[in-house]
This record gives sequence, C-alpha cells and structure tokens, in this order.
Amino acid sequence: MSNFLENKERITIGRKDRIDLPELLFENLLVKIDSGAYSCSIHCSSIELDLTDEPCINVIFLDPEHPKYNGVEHRFYNFKQKNVKSSTGEAQLRYFIQLKIKLFDNVFITDFSLTTRNNMRHPILLGRKILNRKFIIDTAKVNLSYNLKKARKK
Repeated sequence: MSNFLENKERITIGRKDRIDLPELLFENLLVKIDSGAYSCSIHCSSIELDLTDEPCINVIFLDPEHPKYNGVEHRFYNFKQKNVKSSTGEAQLRYFIQLKIKLFDNVFITDFSLTTRNNMRHPILLGRKILNRKFIIDTAKVNLSYNLKKARKK
C-alpha cells in the first residue's frame, strides 16, 4: 500500500521529451530518458580546460548541424572530473557541471557530464540520478512535459 502512495506523488515521463536549459538559453531540447545511465550527459562540440588564471572549462554545446546550435562559448569555474563508463563500455574521464533544467514546469538542478555524442540521436540523456524518486518512466509515451507546456501556452 505504501508503494502505491509513494508512486502517486511521482510524475510520469515518457522515453523522450523536451527540456529547457534556462542558464544556457536553450528551450525545447530533445532528451532521451535513460534509466540505464546513472548521470545526465550533454553533447558538446568543444570542451577545453583553461588553466591560465582560475581553472575553468570552456564549452560550446551542441553541433553546428543542430537546429538549436548558437556557437556561444560558456565558461564554468565550478566543475568536477570523474571516470564514467560510456555506452560502449569504456571508461572515460569526463568533466561534470551543474545545470538547471526545466521539466514539467519544475526547475531541477543536476550534474551533467560533458561529452561528444556525435553518433547519438539525442544530444542529452537524463539518467537515474535526476529521475530517481521524482519520475516514473512509461516507455510507451513521449513528450509529456513538452505537451503540457504547449497546452498551458494556449
């Protein structure tokens, strides 16, 4: 019985959706919901460590071919490095930053690993860390948050 009540408070999310990244001025970016991944990841066309003054990383998100690409370089002073097992099973040392995401009219703060996802269909993955205890995944559905957002604008 308590499991039912616990699940009732969670939001149902589909296998794909669209999110906003307000700090980066991106809206309606396509994401894949990936319960197999622990952390979230985002595609970057450029990731450079800058050690000149205060250590930071300079990042350009998405690819020039992506319709939302803007070529803006973002600088992050608050970052971490961790080893991550990639989708191919190899260990990679990646940078992590915290970003706000807007999903279902809620703003969440979560860690994103910065990576090149050239061969992937979705520039962003949302992993278990953000999904846990907040969402229930219904793989038969897509764009639940995005459709809610569109309906509220009418």
